[in-house]
Amino acid sequence: MASQLFAKKPLKLLLEEMAGENRLRRVLGPVTLSSLGVGAIIGTGIFVLTGVAAHDKTGPALMLSFVVAGITCVFAALCYAEFASMVPVAGSAYTYAYATLGELFAWIIGWDLVLEYTVASATVAHGWSHYFQDFLGLFGVHLPKVLTNAPFDYDTVVGHVAATGKWFDLPAIIVAFLVTAVLVKGIQESARFNTAMVAVKLVIVLFVIAVGSFFVKRANWHPFAPFGLSGVSLFGHTLFGQTGKGGEPLGMLAGSATIFFAYIGFDSVSTHAEEAKNPRRDVPIGIISSLLICTTLYIAVSAVITGMVPYGQINIDAPVSTAFAQVGLPWAQFLISLGALTGITSVLLVLMLSQPRVFLAMARDGLVPESFFGAVHPRLRTPWKSTILTGFFVAGMGGFLPLRILAELVNIGTLLAFVIVCAAVLIMRRTNPEAERPFRVPFVPLVPILGIASCLLLMFSLPAENWLRLFVWLAIGFVIYFGYGRKHSVMARERAKQAGDGAAQASGG
Repeated sequence: MASQLFAKKPLKLLLEEMAGENRLRRVLGPVTLSSLGVGAIIGTGIFVLTGVAAHDKTGPALMLSFVVAGITCVFAALCYAEFASMVPVAGSAYTYAYATLGELFAWIIGWDLVLEYTVASATVAHGWSHYFQDFLGLFGVHLPKVLTNAPFDYDTVVGHVAATGKWFDLPAIIVAFLVTAVLVKGIQESARFNTAMVAVKLVIVLFVIAVGSFFVKRANWHPFAPFGLSGVSLFGHTLFGQTGKGGEPLGMLAGSATIFFAYIGFDSVSTHAEEAKNPRRDVPIGIISSLLICTTLYIAVSAVITGMVPYGQINIDAPVSTAFAQVGLPWAQFLISLGALTGITSVLLVLMLSQPRVFLAMARDGLVPESFFGAVHPRLRTPWKSTILTGFFVAGMGGFLPLRILAELVNIGTLLAFVIVCAAVLIMRRTNPEAERPFRVPFVPLVPILGIASCLLLMFSLPAENWLRLFVWLAIGFVIYFGYGRKHSVMARERAKQAGDGAAQASGG
């Protein structure tokens, strides 16, 4: 049994699978891939999470939070780029783990990616809903209160979860289903739709930086770090920094852990390696360029927003548009709300585009039912069944779970994925030193080690409840793996076949 749990999928086999008939359509170039990365990164981080992080955890030190998170992502992005150039197939970190760490670790990371993309999509749908409501409010239109938010939320004043008096978030549910319909239609149509939205939101982001800078008051940046520059805890026990009423760590590092979710877009680029025209060159370009562009924009926008409005007065649901309203620019609020809707829609599209491709890779390996999760539409060439299932889960979570819980839940899954990918680079360099690497991580082993250390530091900067939720999710995953995946694994069947052939030859001899 142990040999199966740690059986690795040979790199040669992965490359042979690329030539199979049940493949996705290769239509994405470097510009489109970079656009997908920017589409997934720019949006929620700027238009939603800046409010939560600055208001609850960092104050103006949010600027440094984005720097720390960006540097952490650079280490992980370089490791992703090396693997994406070596193994340009669907599956992202799941596929990389299978080739280096074995089947059990591949399942863990695959199951973790399911959590990452589904909860991230629900978080984005929630943020979209509040900007949509803000946009409608400009015209005096208001939805019934009971249909505007999740039925409960975490109250930072009292330090525990409290009822909101709402039923569910209707706009979040609707947008999830609309995006699902677009994704089922096809990757090329989805990519074109995304590229158009990315162009619009980049214009709006540059507008926020250019116009907002005239309304920055330096006094709002003082104190610069009201919650401190640390915020590290170990399973609920704060080691460095201040602690909130609920026991959660506060400070610049805690803010980095909260907004880290905003950077997972470059991970989604690697999930589309199988749909890239020239994946060995284009995927690394898409990963690194999208990360550098977006980190710069994040830092600039967080500086402007915390300079325009005192951090304690920042609106956590629609921070950018309401900041302009607070300084007397309601016309700008209209433009920003419209741009935010466009930008957040593109994030939702890319995240929900990526989730079914992880399922597709797992289905091809027999770890989940291939008849459902591996089904590729004969005409549209999209994993349509799992796309629809993803849409239902995103709609349910976006409609019934609050932003604070969603944002922190997805971060720990993302950071765990990055830790495993960085470790996998070190292992692959030792076990397959002669493998072709069109893109190579520089300064190995330093860069992967720094990636592992920085990701672990941010993981320990999250509240203890996130570790508990992660362990519960992984426990559910183990039940599925040992109940289904281990028995139906393609690698297990292949080993059983080889054992049977060997026994037959021995008896015949």
